[in-house]
Amino acid sequence: MLAINVEIVPRVKIMGFIAYKSPWLHFKRSVNEYVLYFIRSGELHIREEDKRYVLRKGDMFILEPNMEHEGTEKHVCDYYYIHFEHPDMKTVHIEDMQAVAHYFIARHEQPPFALSVPSPAEIGPFDCYFPKYHTISDKTRFQQTLHAMNEMLHLYKRKHYNRSLTALKFTQLLIELSRGNFTDELQRNDRFHSKAIVKVNALLDYIHQNYQSKITGSGIERLFETNFDYLNRAFKKATGQSISRYINTVRINQAKELIETTPLSIGEIGYLTGLNDPYHFSKVFKKYVGVSPTQYFRNVKEIHSRDEQNR
Repeated sequence: MLAINVEIVPRVKIMGFIAYKSPWLHFKRSVNEYVLYFIRSGELHIREEDKRYVLRKGDMFILEPNMEHEGTEKHVCDYYYIHFEHPDMKTVHIEDMQAVAHYFIARHEQPPFALSVPSPAEIGPFDCYFPKYHTISDKTRFQQTLHAMNEMLHLYKRKHYNRSLTALKFTQLLIELSRGNFTDELQRNDRFHSKAIVKVNALLDYIHQNYQSKITGSGIERLFETNFDYLNRAFKKATGQSISRYINTVRINQAKELIETTPLSIGEIGYLTGLNDPYHFSKVFKKYVGVSPTQYFRNVKEIHSRDEQNR
């Protein structure tokens, strides 16, 4: 697996699309940047150091810097390529893919860190994990990836300042690749039904985008066209929390961040996090944090004051 700090945008050096209508053999070389291939059709046979790969339709593969690679067989092939650099990208070994997939899909507060390289202390909370070699077998996801590649290529070929937009789109693609891979991993687990995981994933997105609004069981049933109790059971299997508890967790985490970083009043913060009634907001906050919002603000202020004195 590869890990990338998505707070830092990669530098896209070269991007393009090649369609070889006659059998073609990739030339031998070693480059000092990463190279991503996405195969639209045909086959690309390639060796990186002592490992051989056969890339086919839907395969996404990343060559690593300063490793010798070359073609091993001639074939017809259409593919996109992106040469890019990133200062905070590394190879990691994940010992328990299910645990890490569970964390990243469910977005728990504390990761399992079932990683042997590098150490947990070296892994930031914003790292994105994706496989070096991955097959996008789902037809919808394949078409979405094709669309993303074409969009990036159009941006790349336009004026120079669009390179920044291309890099942002590329970061989005890597995040989606990571999430798709972890979703596939969860679907391979007998505990989860594939359709349920898709709905749970969609609901997670919905919660994070709409936690400021009123979210009801009947509204969820209508939006996701499924029985709320069934979805709640699947949600709890995937995240370890019920839907209502997860919604409150997201709201309270956002409230804590607003208390720590803004001059907003407690009432305004409750309103912005979907807990409009001040009494109810205070009650829920204390249940999840252990202290009232007002006391939490005082604690944060005291910590800041001590930090200022120690400087």
